[in-house]
Order: sequence, then structure tokens, then C-alpha cells
Amino acid sequence: MKKLLLSTALVLALPISAFAATLQFPSDNPVASVDIPDSWGPKETETGIDATSDDGAIYFSIDVADQKSSNDITNTAIDFLAQNGVKIDPSTLKESPEYEINGMKVSSLDYQGTDKDGPVDVSLGFAAPAGDKILIVTYWGSKDTQEAHSEEVTKIIASLKPLK
Repeated sequence: MKKLLLSTALVLALPISAFAATLQFPSDNPVASVDIPDSWGPKETETGIDATSDDGAIYFSIDVADQKSSNDITNTAIDFLAQNGVKIDPSTLKESPEYEINGMKVSSLDYQGTDKDGPVDVSLGFAAPAGDKILIVTYWGSKDTQEAHSEEVTKIIASLKPLK
């Protein structure tokens, strides 16, 4: 995950080329936008968007919450992971230092765990786009194959922008 954060910082210093359509979410009252490759099948969910790499190695979602609903949405993300066979090892928790992406303060809780295919990295990120809104970013990636997607993931994270 440290490599991912370093890569993100490097990409933020470079212009981002268009590699997918820009998605604004939620569609009824957008607070943020992100570029996700079409091959990842991005789709709108009840509280944001999600996508999975074409080989299934990476799952990525961004949910919009406010102060009142942030705990519920975070718990829903954790429940989603558990329902999909992800076992998080709480003893591996690492809190990232706060950093900035496109004017938003971002922090994350990073874990290691397992799923049906073996070892995984899991990250729950939190960004503040505007007002009382919070973006909850869920990342689940296979340790064996996530490296092949590091450039795409870095571009996705670097493209996350507040709209208000």
C-alpha cells in the first residue's frame, strides 16, 4: 500500500491523460468525480460508485456519506467485504498519515487479510470533498495480481476530485 501512496503522489505531479469517462456521483446531487477505466465496468450504487478490474484482482468503490451516515456506510463496506469472503486481520491495521488529493484531505486505514484466492490488501480511505460530505473509498486487492493494476489504481485515485 505504501507503493500505491507513493505512486499516487508521483502521478499527482503529472498531467492525467484521459483513460476513461469521468463519472460524477451521486448522479442526483454530485459532490465528486472520478475517472475509472471502462474495462472495470464502473456502475452507480445506492450511495456512490463501484468497479472491479477486468481480471477480478481489484475491487474499488467510493461511497458518499455525511457525518450522520459515515459509520453506517463504513460498516456496510466492511460487511460487503465479509460477505464476499474477505477476512480482515485487525492486528495488521496501519493508519496512513493524512495527505491531499486535488484539494481534499485524505486518510486511510490499511489492512492485510485473505479471500478465497489467498492474501489481499484492504484499505478504507476517507476524503472530505465539501461541507459535511465524506467520501469512503474501499479498496480490496489480491496480493498476487494487484501490482499489474498499480498504474490504473494510481490514476483512479489521482483523478478523484471534489465538485463543490
